[in-house]
Amino acid sequence: MIHEEGRVEAIVKRLIDILGLEPLPVEGGYFRQSYRSKAALTGGRPAATAIYFLLTAPDGFSALHRLDADELFHFYLGDTVESLFLYPDGRMEHMELGQDILSGQKLQALCPAGTWQGHRIKPGGTWALIGSTMAPGFSSDCFTGGERTALMDSYPEASGLIAELTRPGSDGAMPEGY
Repeated sequence: MIHEEGRVEAIVKRLIDILGLEPLPVEGGYFRQSYRSKAALTGGRPAATAIYFLLTAPDGFSALHRLDADELFHFYLGDTVESLFLYPDGRMEHMELGQDILSGQKLQALCPAGTWQGHRIKPGGTWALIGSTMAPGFSSDCFTGGERTALMDSYPEASGLIAELTRPGSDGAMPEGY
């Protein structure tokens, strides 16, 4: 991993430039859609999509949200990513995406459709580049942003993490075109 003093900002800027990333509204982080299937479902939704997604610390995180399709995450570079999954049946799961698979970190992780998800850099880290693939593909109307109070009421054992993984305005809809 690359963590030399004074180089983190330059590395992040370079990744943003090389991959053509832009800020992701509502959710947070930086992203670029890298694949959009030419095959479409009834209604025009793509059969599959894939993105690059860059998180930075300390304030860059993926705010809690849910999607109506499975999302498969892929770890590429950087520091460990902590993921929180809040399942419709009330279960909660913490997972780490990272390179240390011998210690239980995952190179890939599945978030099933309808599951609340949020992601952040593990404390002490600075940045991580991950990706995700969805099938059926992403469309703006498949996204629901998480509302802090409602999520805390439904998942009280995760209240601390919910507070850290929500922000004002993250309970909105994704703008059209994302």
